[in-house]
Amino acid sequence: MIESMVYGLTIGAILYFFAIGLSITFGTMQIINFAHGMVYALGVYFFITFLPRVGGSFIVAAGLSVITAIPVGYVIERFVIRRLYGESLDYAIIATYALLLIGTDAIKWIWGTVPEQVVDPLGVSLPFFGLGLPVYRIIIFVSALVLFFGLNLFFTRTIIGKIVIAALEDPEGVRCLGLDVNKYFSIVFVIGSCLAVVGGVLYAPITAADPYMGHDILLMAFAVVIVGGMGSLNGTFVAAFGLGMVIAITGRYWSQAADTMVFVVMAIVLILREIVFKRA
Repeated sequence: MIESMVYGLTIGAILYFFAIGLSITFGTMQIINFAHGMVYALGVYFFITFLPRVGGSFIVAAGLSVITAIPVGYVIERFVIRRLYGESLDYAIIATYALLLIGTDAIKWIWGTVPEQVVDPLGVSLPFFGLGLPVYRIIIFVSALVLFFGLNLFFTRTIIGKIVIAALEDPEGVRCLGLDVNKYFSIVFVIGSCLAVVGGVLYAPITAADPYMGHDILLMAFAVVIVGGMGSLNGTFVAAFGLGMVIAITGRYWSQAADTMVFVVMAIVLILREIVFKRA
């Protein structure tokens, strides 16, 4: 059971790294960004490419893959997302899903379709009640905690963060103050893209990388965002770890239904919200 809980915390951390970008993007820009999955997958494959070329240094390869996400995220926001502001969500879904498919085909064309595996960079376990807890998974969990507190400081203590938080509540009001909201949205979009890549890089040693990995995590991440609340920083954090535990515990007793239970929980949350909304 302890192993399942550690796995749940690991999955929750990865979901948080990926979902927080989706949550902020929808909260500020009102855009459903399927291209987030493309950036995630590309970042992992860049990481796999860089790793042997930097002497197997996990940190250096991870840093380089995150750097590659910066221009990719900027181009997507500048030339695709920005043209969809104020448009129907249907246009955003079609455009960003097309980018996801293009990215998937590009990965298959450049790297092939054979899954790639990355070795645990530490390979060390800590004894705990007769079990060996992988130190690497503990580091992933701690990294998510650091990110959570770091983002809260960023959004409450910096000018950029305060503007974005204000835009989450009233984007038109922020524009009326004469601020170039799009510039700040671009910064946040790129940050979200980089965090998705970090999540993918951290997850690579736990699961094999394949061209469709962006598709797989995207569905889970949308469930996290819906359960946690669109644009809610704290809600996304709680939902990510909550659903991570749901996946792990369900997988322990009924592996075939592990992913399905995520959407069962999502449906229950939506039903309860509707009931509360009607009563209010």
